[in-house]
Amino acid sequence: MSIALGSLIEQFEKRWPLASAVAWDAPGLVTGSLTQSISRVLLTVDVTAAIVAEAIEGEFDLVLAHHPFLLRPVNNLTEHSAKGNVVSSLIKNNIALYSAHTNADASLSGTTATLAKAIGISDLKGFDAQGSIGTDLSAALGQAQSMSLGEIAANLASVLPQTASSVRVAGSFDQIVNKVALVAGAGDSFADAAYQLGAELFISSDLRHHVVLELLERAKAAGREFGVIDISHWAAEWLWLEVAASELASENSDLTFQVCDVRTDVWDFVVNPSGNQAGLA
Repeated sequence: MSIALGSLIEQFEKRWPLASAVAWDAPGLVTGSLTQSISRVLLTVDVTAAIVAEAIEGEFDLVLAHHPFLLRPVNNLTEHSAKGNVVSSLIKNNIALYSAHTNADASLSGTTATLAKAIGISDLKGFDAQGSIGTDLSAALGQAQSMSLGEIAANLASVLPQTASSVRVAGSFDQIVNKVALVAGAGDSFADAAYQLGAELFISSDLRHHVVLELLERAKAAGREFGVIDISHWAAEWLWLEVAASELASENSDLTFQVCDVRTDVWDFVVNPSGNQAGLA
């Protein structure tokens, strides 16, 4: 069985409205015809040459990605360029490409909500970078119910797919945490709001040294316990793919929705002081 791409996109945009994407984002259809038949869908965080090779080998008709492939302007799509090579391969193999990014982050079962559920954070409320409470769950505040910082970090390590950088923690292992702020993707811009809203822990990805240092110093000066956990951007958002695949499969029982297990986290290994390599091959 199959479905027209246009009909499937209607489902996507009902579930993840394009209007809920932030202004700088570029979700939606990148390659493909609205009339082409779709029976096999591959879900991925990123779109790379390796992902496209996986889609070709698995005879998928559509790649549903979280990150937009053409977020920034390009001057050409020649086949010897990175972007052009991927687009050319998709078109030659009649594979459509669609992305659901910040519009998917915002949903009740989006990337941040999925991450929170996976580690036992409940009662989520959305907030924005200015500190206002809302319904958009791209950034969320929730309750950890008196778990220690160490326990939360261990929970993260157990549910996230393995990466070289793993889970990095700032704070006391035994610190008891009740109020947690989370942003599954890059969360620097939400860090100050998380602190101002009374979070005792901020969990996010791609956190910069100066942002974290300032938060920790502010907390010390105020006599306040505050922890920060930095996790892999790819790993944090990969969890959502299983949720999206399950939701879509329940609506389209005759189609195949498969999560791609190709790791697109950018780091391959770490080296300890003895010079020994640790990480992923």
